[in-house]
Amino acid sequence: MQQTTVRSAVHALLLRCEAADQYANIALDTALERGSFKGADRALFTALFYGVIEHRITLDHIIDRLASIAPSAIEKNVRMALRLGLCQLLYFDRIPDHAAIHESVELLPRRSKGFANALLRQFCREGKAILPPDRQQEPIRYLSVCYSVYEELAETFCRIFGIEGAERELAAFSHVGGITVRVNTDKLSREAFLTQYGGTPTKYAPHGVHLASGERLHELLEAGLCFVQDEASQISTEALDASGCRVLDLCAAPGSKSFGAALSGAASVQSFDLHENKISLIRRGAKTLGIENLSAAAGDARKATPETVGVFERVICDVPCSGFGVLGKKPDIRYKSPEGAKGLCTVQGDILAAAAECVAPGGVLVYSTCTLLPCENEEQIAAFLAKHQAFSLVPFAVGEIDCEGMITLTPAKHGTDGFFIAKLQKG
Repeated sequence: MQQTTVRSAVHALLLRCEAADQYANIALDTALERGSFKGADRALFTALFYGVIEHRITLDHIIDRLASIAPSAIEKNVRMALRLGLCQLLYFDRIPDHAAIHESVELLPRRSKGFANALLRQFCREGKAILPPDRQQEPIRYLSVCYSVYEELAETFCRIFGIEGAERELAAFSHVGGITVRVNTDKLSREAFLTQYGGTPTKYAPHGVHLASGERLHELLEAGLCFVQDEASQISTEALDASGCRVLDLCAAPGSKSFGAALSGAASVQSFDLHENKISLIRRGAKTLGIENLSAAAGDARKATPETVGVFERVICDVPCSGFGVLGKKPDIRYKSPEGAKGLCTVQGDILAAAAECVAPGGVLVYSTCTLLPCENEEQIAAFLAKHQAFSLVPFAVGEIDCEGMITLTPAKHGTDGFFIAKLQKG
């Protein structure tokens, strides 16, 4: 299949996705499932699609700076073709400049070709310079343009980490990618997995492996030799210390924490999720992995039931969150406002309170999120402890991770997703 066809399909999908405000991963999965792209074409399609989404603000800054007409006068299809061209010129080393320009211009009607061609060529003549706002004078706009995030998010990160820290974290999201798996240690050790299938051992999680590529991933998953789980998520499961315990996972889908608990020697694991259609995924995953001490059912995590109150020695509470710790893997989150997290906090508090009811005396509750916002993390735990005096933070260590009861993992400091973990014990 010709690359022109791939680019044309990406251009069309990006326009549809933007018009309908679709989730990028869902739109891409649907397009790939319905399309006929294979091998290199499929990889190019995916890379171009996510590349434009990830760098949209940066690309638009360049377009608006170089355009010979008012930015508002640039038609949507023209702007999208320019984004595609600039994305290739900036971030795709293996695509020659002339090919990136020509193929992007060819996506447009005759009346727009000259404008697009001139802008892309001017960008190359200028040495492919982004020329962001001045860092000293406009630090928030600078971070927004350089790292392609909404200004509200850049400002929030500055409040949390300071300007220097915010830039380190935003830059690090570009390097948190690839695939991390948790080895099925019921079938083979991590050492045996590394010897047979390659990869790099995770720094902190004792059973994790970073895979250089996803070429063999489907084969490994189908054989039940591993399952996909970021190292930060693996650390939270290890903090649970589930060996010999009855475990409850309240927001279980897609099941990785439940699987990790079961493989860590839990006596039994009960997995719940609000959505019935996700329960089959958990059951199928457990069957593939050969896990027999796990049951899954639909349930509302905000409400403890008589059958679950005070029953479990270990409870996993990985709540729905804003996702501002996984910008590197879900690029469309870059364009969400942190204000939206406030609505989630009520749900998180309700789930945490219900989870507490399910913990047996002396038992442990692990609360986690994949966000870096304090209102969903430290502040949520502080509010919980103020109302639930039977609980207290308990120290935990996983590899070189050693904390007094809660920790925020960040891509710049730990090389993982942005992730929060709190371990609480019921007295």
